[in-house]
Amino acid sequence: MELEAHVHGTIREIPEDEWNALHGAGEAPFLSWAWFDALERTGCVGEAAGWLPHHITFRAGGALLAAAPAYLKDNSEGEFVFDHGWASASHQIGAPYYPKLVVAVPFTPATSPRLLVRRPEDRPALLPVLAETLRRLVARSRISGAHVLFPTEDEAAALAGAEMAHRCGIQFQFENEGYATFDDFLARFNAKRRHQIRREMREVSTQGIAIETLRGADITPEIVDVMFGFYVSTVEKFAWGRQYLNRAFFEEIVARLRSGGERAGSRGGVEIVLAREGKRVIAGALNLAGPAALYGRYWGASEERPFLHFNVCYYHPVEDCIARGLRRFEPGAGGSHKLVRGFAPSVTHSAHHIAHPRLDAAVREFLTRERAVVRARTADRSVAFR
Repeated sequence: MELEAHVHGTIREIPEDEWNALHGAGEAPFLSWAWFDALERTGCVGEAAGWLPHHITFRAGGALLAAAPAYLKDNSEGEFVFDHGWASASHQIGAPYYPKLVVAVPFTPATSPRLLVRRPEDRPALLPVLAETLRRLVARSRISGAHVLFPTEDEAAALAGAEMAHRCGIQFQFENEGYATFDDFLARFNAKRRHQIRREMREVSTQGIAIETLRGADITPEIVDVMFGFYVSTVEKFAWGRQYLNRAFFEEIVARLRSGGERAGSRGGVEIVLAREGKRVIAGALNLAGPAALYGRYWGASEERPFLHFNVCYYHPVEDCIARGLRRFEPGAGGSHKLVRGFAPSVTHSAHHIAHPRLDAAVREFLTRERAVVRARTADRSVAFR
């Protein structure tokens, strides 16, 4: 049957049950219909935020076969695949770089499917269709290009095969290699590193700090207030910080996507790790749990304590992943300090169509060299345990 492509200015033009029934939508809470709806309803995305919804769907005979979350952007904020140099080069040759089209989850540098499909076996055939659709949208709208951010490796390869430029990046992630206990994980390290991690964990407990993960009804409105305060404090601490999310969004996703809640079901959802000294909460992290992976998103603390960040954001979630049998933990972008704590260098991917021939040629030449560097730096994952 002939495919029909549609562009939607809001997620609410796509029925929630149809979106959530697509393969891939259940891999992570941030791929659910409720997540995108919450972003729109609370104003975290929209024209004022520089993220204008342009979601793409493919139908045949009226049936939804595939969908991709997409946005028209007038900046490069909140993407985590940095192309500011490309934008500068584009303007130097007299070709405006903005607006551009991105297929992405806003503010979420996490690898997951970008083309959600009714049948997983159809994804390889539909990815070239997505690439061609993006090219046509770029030409029709006379914009600079289209960018697919943090797709899976297989998706990136298929898009590259459909003549999109392939970019690789690096993150540091925990892979659960069948550990039965946290001690099994520690056994991978040499004695010096193993002693260091245990010392960092003891340091927190000797201060009388207890760390726990809250799920479901345990995440009360008061806890949401505390966690949002931590998020804002971290944003304000750094010159490059950007507050992309507001209090209303935190409230929406907790209400609709609590891990263990009725709406989240087996898909997991929002979880909050809290560090308490007595009854006083001094730090927290908001994580997102899927059926196979845990994603670290936002962290903050009311005061500095030695090794508190490492315990709340790394050691406690890793221990939790092992106990639950989750395959991996993605703690977010950046942070080579994660390497010495057992987070191995992992390749991330993106795919790019740039309309201007000169800029496209320059970008592709740069990406060839960049990919070689990334592959060399990530070739030996055992470096995380040395």
